[in-house]
Amino acid sequence: MNGSATRVLIVEDEPPIRRLLRTSLASQGFLVTEAATGRSALAEIERAEPDLVILDLGLPDIEGSELIRELRNQGSSVPILVLSSRADEPGKVEALDLGADDYVTKPFGTDELLARIRTALRHRLQRQGELPLFRSGDLCVDLVRRIVRVRDVEVKLSPKEYDILRVLVAHAGKVLTHRMLLNEVWGGETDVQYLRIYIRQLRQKIEADPEQPRHILTETGVGYRLRAE
Repeated sequence: MNGSATRVLIVEDEPPIRRLLRTSLASQGFLVTEAATGRSALAEIERAEPDLVILDLGLPDIEGSELIRELRNQGSSVPILVLSSRADEPGKVEALDLGADDYVTKPFGTDELLARIRTALRHRLQRQGELPLFRSGDLCVDLVRRIVRVRDVEVKLSPKEYDILRVLVAHAGKVLTHRMLLNEVWGGETDVQYLRIYIRQLRQKIEADPEQPRHILTETGVGYRLRAE
């Protein structure tokens, strides 16, 4: 982005929501463009190469999930932040599995939206080179030496626990679906119940209160997110 304004493309067919998003983002210094259909969005992405796309799943011409699929099949790595309704849990999971970076549920607050945008943009930079050292609150993960510390005390993890944590660290701040984690850690050849067991064990070791986790957050019905500060 090199000091220039971050370019955000809003893909949304409802004018009031587009107007709300445009006003909120422009006030924060973002350069905003808009598209009301999936096809016009694809043309705009090819023309202007935005830094981030905010995408409603319910478009009038093509499904938002199909737009994500097409972009990722073309090799585009542009961060995609999905807007979804509360009732659209399967749609959120499908969008994330296809390559969306995160989602915001309607109705949404401006502060939450801006936080999600910052996370998606930061994650794009992280993908260019894995960070050797991750810190968030009292958690520190040294990815080179494979050392995990909580409150400056080294924590011993099993190989699978470490693999799960490593994947979460590599995508810190981003929600990872159950399927993504199963594919990354087990090659997809296991049941989601195993993942839940290991997440529970991992929380026992790195959370001050495993019943009220502050690091590994559950996205109900979707997956998990590692808090990034």
